[in-house]
Amino acid sequence: MSTPSADPGTPSPAVAAPVGDPAAVLDSGQGGGRRGSLGPVGLVLAGGLSVQFGAALAVTLMPRAGALGVVTLRLAVAAVVMLLVCRPRLRGHSRADWGTVVVFGAAMAGMNGLFYQAVDRIPLGPAVTLEVIGPLALSVIASRRAVNLVWAGLALAGVFLLGGGGFDGLDPAGAAFALAAGAMWAAYIVFSARTGRRFPQADGLALAMGVGALLFLPLGIVESGAELIDPVTLGLGAGVALLSSVLPYTLELLALRRLPAPTFAVLMSLEPAIAAGAGFLVLDQALSAAQSAAIALVVAASIGAVRTQVGRRKRRAPAVS
Repeated sequence: MSTPSADPGTPSPAVAAPVGDPAAVLDSGQGGGRRGSLGPVGLVLAGGLSVQFGAALAVTLMPRAGALGVVTLRLAVAAVVMLLVCRPRLRGHSRADWGTVVVFGAAMAGMNGLFYQAVDRIPLGPAVTLEVIGPLALSVIASRRAVNLVWAGLALAGVFLLGGGGFDGLDPAGAAFALAAGAMWAAYIVFSARTGRRFPQADGLALAMGVGALLFLPLGIVESGAELIDPVTLGLGAGVALLSSVLPYTLELLALRRLPAPTFAVLMSLEPAIAAGAGFLVLDQALSAAQSAAIALVVAASIGAVRTQVGRRKRRAPAVS
């Protein structure tokens, strides 16, 4: 996803809905014409590359620290950095505010944990492709438009092709973990938006990262133990956190100041293709022709769903006299 997402391969929390309904959160994005958009587009693409190559680095770290240990290091380091930078205010929030940020943090932790379990079993490109199904399904359900059934059909065709007609070509557990990570990504999108409405700037994100790190810490300790504080492991884990969380969040926040929401959302829809490239270059995970076609179908479905949603909002927007 990315990502975030989120990394996701998980998505970036810089935006509440990178694939599903980006216009709902980012309608304030300003475009500066085609030439003015080139810089922000580069920032978003750089953020996507950072997320996916960070995920590839995480895969190389798993033999040392395990999937749960890598997630623990990523969340912990990213949380420390975000909390130091944002310095969120702890007082003055209602019980509902804290409930929202706790659920957001739990969704973030679940999304990361499930995704890393997936990439421990299946190639990075297919894992991100399956994960994207969650936000795509959220977009289709939320829009309630017949045309989105086309995008859903394309995505399902891609998933069917990716699994060789029944997931014979992929580890079934890995595929299941990736799909579950996608479901958590959809929940992450919903609670990211709610947290953004309740907390100023990135305060809610920083607090949610802290919650996610605390929730995952016992799992990381049980699986990896003292390996988590090994200097080499800790250094590589910090690299994963910086590449997969801190750097892409910063780049995307800078880009969103000048980049229109539709452009941002379409670029985020390219994450599966970027992940496939990172898996090939870093992990030597070559894809078959069928898997490449499957990824292309899911990317096309994501872009189509985003453009349909944006077009609907434009038609509903009142004319300015």
